[in-house]
Parts: sequence; C-alpha cells; structure tokens
Amino acid sequence: MFRLQSSKVLAVDMTGDAVKAKNGSMVAYDGQMAFKKLTGGGEGLRGMVTRRLTGEQMTLMEVKGHGTCFFADRASEINLVTLNGEKLYVESSNLLATDGGLRTGTTFTGLRGASQGNGLFTTTIEGHGQAAIMSDGPAVLLRVGPRYPLTVDPGAYVAHQGDLRQSFQSGVTFRTFMGEGGGEAFQIRFEGDGVVYVQPSERNTIAGDV
Repeated sequence: MFRLQSSKVLAVDMTGDAVKAKNGSMVAYDGQMAFKKLTGGGEGLRGMVTRRLTGEQMTLMEVKGHGTCFFADRASEINLVTLNGEKLYVESSNLLATDGGLRTGTTFTGLRGASQGNGLFTTTIEGHGQAAIMSDGPAVLLRVGPRYPLTVDPGAYVAHQGDLRQSFQSGVTFRTFMGEGGGEAFQIRFEGDGVVYVQPSERNTIAGDV
C-alpha cells in the first residue's frame, strides 16, 4: 500500500509483494527487503532497446520484501495516482514508483517527450494499482472537458490521463516578448475529457525558456 509519510517521502507497506521505483530513490526501510536493478525500465530487453531508440530514459529498481520501504528524490513533492485500468502518461523524470503489477511502456505522443529534449515519446503506466509521481512544488490537477480545452507550458507539464488529444502551438509568452526566451515559444494544447498534472515550476525545454 502506498501512503505519504510526508509530502516528500513515500512509504510503501509490503507483505512479500514488489514495487518498482526510481533507481537510488530508497532512503530507508524496516523489515527484510531485496533490491534488483531492472532492465529497460522494467520492460526487459525490448523495453531497453525501445527507450534507447526513443530517448525516453528511465532506470528503475524492483524492491520486494516484508516491511515498509521509504522513497524520496531531491526533496520533490510526491503525488499519488490510483489507476483502475486506465493509462497514465508521465514524463519519465517525474516517475518515482509504481505497484509491481502495473505495466510501463513507451508511446509516441507528438510532443510530450520534447519538454525534456527526449524526442516525441513519453512513458505510460497502465493497469490496476497505485503510482507515485513527483513534481517541483505541489502538483496542480487541472480538468479538461469537451468545451474546455487546456493549454500548458511544456516546462510545467508532469502527467495526464483520460481521453485527451494533444497538439502543440506556437505562441508569444511574456518572457519571449521581453527578449528573455531562448527560442520560439510553444505550448501544449489538450482537448477531450481528462486531467492534466502541472507543477508550479518550469524545467528547461528544447524551445528555450518559455
């Protein structure tokens, strides 16, 4: 069971089951635990090849045992997402841990991975269970409806789920107008029905600071 020990520390109570977590993110544990590095983000040889080709890098470890294991990464805020058969799209750098039974993969999304300079791909998580995603500051959950599209700065994007279509559009932001942008500004537009997780901070993007 996933629970927040604090907003920046994830506690996972295990009774012989396994979880997948970002390599090196374990900060403490009690009980008996075994750790194993996973190949290709836990997707085996095929996953390793796919991720190398797409540039969507993710290094995970499997933790299995009895007791409680605690995870954290660079004091990032942690957000819990419960999946009931849905698919979650998330930047690989924002993924902290998943239930061992959830499936991870890589998919083409048009622009998604570009916010990290990693090409046009992103990490997917699907199945039944919990996932923990990280954000720089408390994540904000924004709803997208059929009549209410959402436009997001790629540097603030963390994850999304639901029946959403993505596109990107050029635009002039305040920073670009003031001459502080490092390139042509663009934003990500979501349409459909779902939710988008954004962080109150911007990572660098291939379009420069927008």
